[in-house]
Amino acid sequence: MTDNTTLLAAWQRRVSLPLTLASLLFLVAWALPILLPTLDARLQQVCVWVTWLTWALFAVDYLTQVVLAPNRRAFIRSHLLDLIVIALPVLRPLQILRVVTVLYRLDRSASATMRGNITLYGTVTLIIVLVCASLAVLHLESQHADAAIHTFEDALWWALTTVSTVGYGDLYPVTLGGRAVASVLFLLGVALIGIVTGTLASWITERVHPSGSTPPASQADVRALTEEVRELRAQLAQLTARPGTEGPPPHTADR
Repeated sequence: MTDNTTLLAAWQRRVSLPLTLASLLFLVAWALPILLPTLDARLQQVCVWVTWLTWALFAVDYLTQVVLAPNRRAFIRSHLLDLIVIALPVLRPLQILRVVTVLYRLDRSASATMRGNITLYGTVTLIIVLVCASLAVLHLESQHADAAIHTFEDALWWALTTVSTVGYGDLYPVTLGGRAVASVLFLLGVALIGIVTGTLASWITERVHPSGSTPPASQADVRALTEEVRELRAQLAQLTARPGTEGPPPHTADR
C-alpha cells in the first residue's frame, strides 16, 4: 500500500506540468475556430483533434491514478468530481463540457502553485473563467438567428456585466446553452469576486491598522502608566526597607 501511495504521488507530480500545458493548448485550439470562423477547414479539424486529444490525456491520467491508488473504491468515491468532468464530455450534446474539464485541471494547478496568495489565485481564476465563458457563449449564440452576441467583444462585455452583477441587459443569451453558461458564470463570479474583494479589504484594513500595533496615543498612555507603576514600586520598596516596618503605612488623611 505504501508503494502504491508513493507511485501515485510521483505520478501526480510528474504529470502536473504537462497536463497544465495541455490545458492551455486546449484553450488555444478551442478558441481559434470561435474567434476565426473563416479559419481553413483543415486547421479547424486539427483544432478539433487537439481538443479531443487533451480530453483523452485527462482520461488517461484519471485511469492511471485509479490503478495506482492503494484503495481504488475509496479513490473513486473521493474523486467523483474528477470522474464526472471526464465522463460527461464524451456525450455529444455535452461536448462543451470539455471546457469544464480543462478549467478544473487549471484550477487544481493554480490552487497548488498559488495556495499562499489568495488574491493572485482568485484574480487569475476569475480572468480564465471570464475568457472561457465569453468564448463558450459566443460559440453557442453565434449561430442563432435572434442572437444579440455576435463578436468576442460583445461576449466579453456581457461576461463582465454578468459577473459583476451589473447586468445592463443590452446583451443577453437567447439559447438554452448560453443561459446555462450565464447561470454558471453568475455563481462562480460572485464567489471569485467575493474572494478578491474580501482579501483586498483585509489588506487595506491591515495597512490602516497593522496587526499587533497600537495607535500612538495608546502607546503614550501605556508608557505613562508604566512610569507610574515603577515609581510606586520604588516608594513601596523604600517603605518596606525601614527598620520596624512590617507593611505599608497606615492610611492618612488627605492633606
